[in-house]
Amino acid sequence: MLKHLFAIAILGSLTTVHAKSDKPNILFIFADDMSYETIGAYGLLDIDTPHLDKMVEAGTTFTHAYNMGAYNGAVCVASRAMLNTGRFVWNTYAHDTGPKMKKEVQDRRMWSQLMNKAGYRTYMTGKWHVKAKPEDIFDVAVHERPGMPNQTPEGYNRPVDEEDYKNGWKPWETKYEGFWKGGKHWSEVVADDSIDFLNDAKTHDEPFFMYLAFNAAHDPRQAPKEYVDRYPLDRVKLPENFVPKYKYQDEIGCGEELRDARLAPFPRTEYSVKVNRQEYFALITHMDDQIGRILKALEETGQADNTYIVFTADHGLAIGHHGLIGKQNMYDHSVRVPFMVVGPNVKKGEKNNAPIYLQDIMPTALDLAGAPIPDDVEFKSLLPMLNGKKKHYDSIYGAYKGQQRMICKDDWKFIHYPTANANRLYNMNADPFEQNDLAMNPEYAAKVKELKTDLLELSADLSDPLDYNNPAESWKKATPSKKQKTTH
Repeated sequence: MLKHLFAIAILGSLTTVHAKSDKPNILFIFADDMSYETIGAYGLLDIDTPHLDKMVEAGTTFTHAYNMGAYNGAVCVASRAMLNTGRFVWNTYAHDTGPKMKKEVQDRRMWSQLMNKAGYRTYMTGKWHVKAKPEDIFDVAVHERPGMPNQTPEGYNRPVDEEDYKNGWKPWETKYEGFWKGGKHWSEVVADDSIDFLNDAKTHDEPFFMYLAFNAAHDPRQAPKEYVDRYPLDRVKLPENFVPKYKYQDEIGCGEELRDARLAPFPRTEYSVKVNRQEYFALITHMDDQIGRILKALEETGQADNTYIVFTADHGLAIGHHGLIGKQNMYDHSVRVPFMVVGPNVKKGEKNNAPIYLQDIMPTALDLAGAPIPDDVEFKSLLPMLNGKKKHYDSIYGAYKGQQRMICKDDWKFIHYPTANANRLYNMNADPFEQNDLAMNPEYAAKVKELKTDLLELSADLSDPLDYNNPAESWKKATPSKKQKTTH
């Protein structure tokens, strides 16, 4: 039986009524470089995110949502390719080339195309960073953004000290462009576009699927001055696991050759990390206000009651944790993301601690749409978990190029650095900030052996191209000979 939603425009005595589909709308809001800890309601950081906090109150939070990894320095490329194809990381790697991705589009099997087949009008704005043209796979696509806003030399190796900050780059100065390129902050443009989409959607009978992708909180971390001023440095706390230099930074690809790592000076200082975190928090709070505008428009257009809203990010970010700045590592601050679901029959104020992958939202949306989930979609619908099932995954896998591998299982995280021949072991329940490495403790030798075995088996199951006995050579063979230019 069809439900009916009414879009009513009253001009004098004129009333227009539109019959709507009984299928729910899907509003997907996607952030960039946003760690799981950066939601104020989680109580982990002193950060202002009132609108995202309301989503936590209004729906179910998956507290342990992970990105599976990346095959290049631009972690977002792999994350977004997995999201839009539904394949696990190494099967995505096999398809993440121009010709093969083009066939994905021709076969109409990208996420938005599958939603379109299910009867949805599809919209997209913001960061895309997938090797396919959004105008080929969405009904409406505007303001497609590149992997990151344009960079300037002044935005790197900063700030060295207070004098350097005083005389140098400021996040609110529009002359450096970046998020300000085009005259209006890109987060505000995403919100403007989203409101236009919602006003358009209320005039159509089809349900909508909106893919709203912020570039925030990616660097350059630029926000209006009033947002930066909300975070004086005495409000910004240093991470508990701060160190000036990560022990294995060079062996695992996180040293001075990595673009992200060069944003702050080496070795890391308390001052530079605090300033980088100040600007990170300011950009997130500014984005949160734009999300508030979107959610208000959803209510005002009368479409909220039949809409599922999902908020997550493509991966996290270190910003000073463990002496790291970027996302190219296996620590929770970089592999875990916020993940909230709000909508009809979703439990309010609920926390689900079972591990998931952020890309599980793709088959979840298809499930909500009553659409078939293709056989080659490897991620799993979260509907059973929203309805009470305990968990989908016994363990979580993570990878970065040929240099890092990870398995999370029960209370344990095991990290292996193949090219450094080094391990790290953490009890995540007792040591959530991953400060006490137990890998070399003889008492845990059996646990290291057990998890290394589990990691090898999981790698084989996931078609990992890495030969753990010959990591450098096997990764070289697995990497395309012609390097693809990507931005982080």
